Amino acid sequence: MKILLTGATGYIGKRLLPILVENGHEVVCCVRDFNRFNPPQSLGDKIEVIQVDLLDQQSLANIPRDIDGAYYLVHSMSSSSEYQSLERQAAVNFVDAMNQTTVKHVIYLSGIVNEIELSKHLTSRKNVELELAKGKYNFTTLRAGIIIGSGSASFEIIRDLVEKLPIMIAPKWLDTRCQPIGISDVISLLSLCLFNRETYNESFDIGGKDILTYKEMLLGFARVRNLNRKIYTVPVMTPKLSSYWLYFVTSTSYRLAVNLVDSMKVEVVCRDSRINEILNIDPIGYEEALHKAFRKIESNQIVSSWKDANVSSGFDLLISDHIRVPSYGCFIDQRSQKYSDRAACINKIWSIGGETGWYYGNWLWQLRGYLDKLVGGVGLRRGRTNTHTINVGDALDFWRVIYANKEDGRLVLYAEMKLPGEAWLEFDLQGDQLVQTATFRPLGVYGRLYWYSVLPFHGFIFKGMLDQITSHNQ
Repeated sequence: MKILLTGATGYIGKRLLPILVENGHEVVCCVRDFNRFNPPQSLGDKIEVIQVDLLDQQSLANIPRDIDGAYYLVHSMSSSSEYQSLERQAAVNFVDAMNQTTVKHVIYLSGIVNEIELSKHLTSRKNVELELAKGKYNFTTLRAGIIIGSGSASFEIIRDLVEKLPIMIAPKWLDTRCQPIGISDVISLLSLCLFNRETYNESFDIGGKDILTYKEMLLGFARVRNLNRKIYTVPVMTPKLSSYWLYFVTSTSYRLAVNLVDSMKVEVVCRDSRINEILNIDPIGYEEALHKAFRKIESNQIVSSWKDANVSSGFDLLISDHIRVPSYGCFIDQRSQKYSDRAACINKIWSIGGETGWYYGNWLWQLRGYLDKLVGGVGLRRGRTNTHTINVGDALDFWRVIYANKEDGRLVLYAEMKLPGEAWLEFDLQGDQLVQTATFRPLGVYGRLYWYSVLPFHGFIFKGMLDQITSHNQ
């Protein structure tokens, strides 16, 4: 069968794709930016990739007419303050496009929406579901609450809170109940649901074995990690203060923190478990999902991470718009140094950031990340998805990878910190030299003042970093 997969570069889409191929389907992957799509080489001849923006009706003409099934895995919760209207319009455009194809079954992954009063985020998911249900095809909605898996937003936020705070003075919404589900069960349900007639034109809540409060989830995480943690809830934290608390302690963006706090006041508990019986699924519990996540992390096998999505920064970044590093009207700091072992030098470049750090003056990089957080930026807490692997589109601390080619020995990063302009950092092995280039395109007078204010630090930060990357070979 030919299956259309929207959100193919997202957290769920990346994990569902190999399962669909393994099940014998031909998969058409919808991506907004070809440069961000890095499927496993083993899938190369089994998938088709098309460039589609669901808010651009002309691009929807790229969708083949002869598709049999489709997955709608697109969300824009923190990419814009207007995400509700954008999500609804994207759904309307998708239905129009699907009605011109031979599609028989469309599956949508939504949120649990059982309460009368919903958050803006969950209301938007519900409205998208209502629009998608208007199509001339069989439609199924799977409604999930908290998804637990290596690299998931929920998992990483819980991890940040528990591992960084021995004692938490937390808002009262930590007493709200939810029903977390492991990512492996989500992928199984999505794949098994396809073309199952018992699921046609139905909506199903999906969740794991345990119903827990957010406080119980945090304490459960602490048990799994053998950490002694104390949590006290107070009724005086306003939603705004709660959002700031979540934003400064975790790696989430502020806009995403606001939407998460808004949603965490709403119970997300399954009404029934019919879908488990229909598909013969026995979902795992919360702590087992945590153990599975850590096994993936420890073996460096994180397939996808929410941090690599644009929502982690609030930027709606198209790699193609920034892949060519400009020079006109820019300030440039370029340095070069000889190396003796090309492979070793490349491996060190490809390990930069995250837990490895920036090789020189790490406390200054950390200070810059902290200052970025203070003004609403992403800071350094995003780290990196994998220890030694870098793909185009990955988040790398407060940078975004826009070019990465190990054979060429070239890595280009684009800054997602708050700046009065745009910045790029490039590493390029040319002959026996490593050329390191920092480029800044200022925005007005403030941009120029910013460059000259940080210029004194470049002499030892950038020089020290270059020395450290190359010195181990000499």
